[in-house]
Amino acid sequence: MTAPTQQREVPAGLGYDVEAVRSQFPILSRTVGDHPLRYLDSANTSQKPQAVIDAITEHYRDHNANVARAMHLLGAEATAAYEGGRARVADFIGAPRPEEVVFTKNASEALNLAAHTLGSRLREGDEVVVSVAEHHSNIVPWQLACERSGATLRWFDITEEGRLDLEAARREGLVNERTKVVSIAWVSNVLGTVHPVAEVAAMAHAVGAVMVVDGCQGVPQLPTRVADLGADLLAFTGHKMVGPTGIGVLWGRYDLLESLPPFLGGGEMIEVVRMTGSTYAPPPARFEAGTPPIAGGAVLGVAADWLADLGMERVAAHEQAITRYALEGLQTIRGLRILGPTEAVQRGGAISFTVPDVHPHDMAQLLDSRGIAVRGGHHCARPLHERLGVQSSTRASFYLYTTEAEVDALVEGVARTITFFGGTP
Repeated sequence: MTAPTQQREVPAGLGYDVEAVRSQFPILSRTVGDHPLRYLDSANTSQKPQAVIDAITEHYRDHNANVARAMHLLGAEATAAYEGGRARVADFIGAPRPEEVVFTKNASEALNLAAHTLGSRLREGDEVVVSVAEHHSNIVPWQLACERSGATLRWFDITEEGRLDLEAARREGLVNERTKVVSIAWVSNVLGTVHPVAEVAAMAHAVGAVMVVDGCQGVPQLPTRVADLGADLLAFTGHKMVGPTGIGVLWGRYDLLESLPPFLGGGEMIEVVRMTGSTYAPPPARFEAGTPPIAGGAVLGVAADWLADLGMERVAAHEQAITRYALEGLQTIRGLRILGPTEAVQRGGAISFTVPDVHPHDMAQLLDSRGIAVRGGHHCARPLHERLGVQSSTRASFYLYTTEAEVDALVEGVARTITFFGGTP
């Protein structure tokens, strides 16, 4: 059984040629056995356009040197590329100044940086608020911060539709005068839900709390302006936004970054080191100890420019259209349960689902045998799966290069897998 065949139109003025976009991604022309590759795992990591691949090669071929320290041409070029990448990323998210962009090795490190530094302010009786829908990287660092400080971790619940239950949170006084930090994902990596982070930020700021946003799924999919989010700190990662692995970002309001202690000690994060003590560099250097991810920072700027040239409004429109198409197709399969919103309203491009009597790992393996790459498991969100009453799920996630034909293949592949295990789709 295949998904409906009618075309989805993006809003007027946002025409989108997905085949032209796909032509810039060499890996999408691969085959898996006798099948074309249908890559539906972009919430895990995105594929890379030729411009990004070329930029990586060019950096190591022509400009490889350490930054800041080397007093020669290659060192100057590497430094310019690295700091240029920082400026381009700042522009991509609407940050007022490049110094507000801290480079890390990934978003998990960025969230750990936030939890460690903000956690130094926590005391017994204080509270940190997350949600039950968070990735482990936005739960465990705060658990550790609370263990160190004696603070208490609390969390938003979700509604039956898979959205933050703000009504219950207000009724129960979840965010209150004891709250020091609120940290939630902009877009759920399991449910696809786009959370109302600006509304939550207003709740946090009303009681003087710091608002941290996990933007790993949001920044690659949606136009981003940090002022509109209401965030004080925003974490995201390069490899989900057509950039390289090994590079993440923690954006922060400069006045807040300036007030935070170092996260790691080493070279470049200092002003003066003496045996009796040290003083520290201003942000962002304060949080970038040692040799940073130089090529990653430089090339993330290239990825940000590539996305900006494509147009994030167009990316978001395509994402919404292809997600709507997939939701309609998957819901034609008997017994399939979609976790999270079943309509493409305030929803990102990740769809997690379960089917009776087929384990998600089996589903993923049989889909892979047909060239369809999805993910099976709890997607680093075990508490959310427990809240939903399931052990694990299959997740298909779409991006700017996903086509309706790939969605059709997914729907047919799921139906065939159910039949293989003796069910009736």
